[in-house]
Amino acid sequence: MFGWAIALGIIALIAAILGFSGIAGTLAHIAIIIFVIALIATIVLFVLGWMGARRVVDGK
Repeated sequence: MFGWAIALGIIALIAAILGFSGIAGTLAHIAIIIFVIALIATIVLFVLGWMGARRVVDGK
């Protein structure tokens, strides 16, 4: 997901340089949304993995 966000950000930057401001703005917003979703998913999975590892170590 982070790769998608980076790719869309680069495409938005190129579109902005070429003068396609509407497309650039839309792609930039989509890239931000994907980045936030990926960041939240990463944090949630990190916490779940940490909690699972604690259970294995504690033997519960």
